[in-house]
Amino acid sequence: MINVKIVGAGGYGGVGLIECLSRHPDVNIACLVAKDDVHKPITDIYPHLHGHVDLMVHAPDDEEAQGNFDVVFFSTPDKVGMRLAADERASGARLIDFSGDFRFQNEELYAEYARRISLDPAHAAPQLLPESRYGVPEVLGRDYTGVNIVGNPGCFAVSVLLGFAPALKAGWVDERKLIADCKTGVSGAGKKPNALFHFPARHDHMNAYRLTGHQHVCEVEQQLSALSGSEAVLTFTAQVVPASRGILSTLYAPLDEGVSYEQVLEVYRNFYADSPFVQVFDRSHAKGMGTAHVRGSNSCFLIVDVDERSGTLRVVSQIDNLMKGQAGSAVQNMNLMMGLPETRGLEGPGSYP
Repeated sequence: MINVKIVGAGGYGGVGLIECLSRHPDVNIACLVAKDDVHKPITDIYPHLHGHVDLMVHAPDDEEAQGNFDVVFFSTPDKVGMRLAADERASGARLIDFSGDFRFQNEELYAEYARRISLDPAHAAPQLLPESRYGVPEVLGRDYTGVNIVGNPGCFAVSVLLGFAPALKAGWVDERKLIADCKTGVSGAGKKPNALFHFPARHDHMNAYRLTGHQHVCEVEQQLSALSGSEAVLTFTAQVVPASRGILSTLYAPLDEGVSYEQVLEVYRNFYADSPFVQVFDRSHAKGMGTAHVRGSNSCFLIVDVDERSGTLRVVSQIDNLMKGQAGSAVQNMNLMMGLPETRGLEGPGSYP
């Protein structure tokens, strides 16, 4: 049995992990840690967990939070996991971090990311970066031998990477003219109250944000550059829509002349043939398929299309931002890290409507 600790258990990422791991046959949720609502049962915060997980929430410095665990999840903001990682590794734990702290495997790449989003470019645990890997197995492979730390990908990053990866690997698009038009539900902003997400402000309202640079662009460009073999440049627009959860990314790239829609569709299907969580659909599914059909699941649905008139690849990528974009990917990464089938605890469809 894998004993896990969840740091940041009170947020949406934390409760998503609790939901997933409570159904996992090989996991024991041993400790929940948070800064708020401490010394209360988690069911006081999330009553739907009654009878499934009734653990107390501990403060980070509580004695109960200092034990030895097999896996520690950090569902925490940037700069938190890196400060705690060395002690957890010294106790033998493997780590999965939800922030950007371990998405980059050396100090230079991390510093570039941090500067883009106005953070201190110094990493608090640079000696641990070589032990880490970026956690999108569908793109980077499933061999986690020697991996002790996973930088769980950003939610937008998962959607965009899975949508673009086959085309860039095939070399059929101009990697310097990639466009991602992405819409997300309000839960992507987290649990903390915000005037912009108050019901009267959000209902019947959509808006773009962070046009000067979203934190996920750096990781996406890095991974797409590695796939294409040259520098990838992404024009990325994030928008909030009046929905609770889900990400819909419409992706565009100039397609090489002479490449047909049928060829593109075949490449996508072959690329993801062994990926249980990615399903590729032809353009006929654009009639009604959307984010409601991946809600609550670790799936990514890709609708692949080519606009023959303009010679443009168009891919519609749909995920649940709190599952494939966060907790579901984390459990998938844990499974691979611990030598389990990647689908363990994540089987089955989501919920609809």
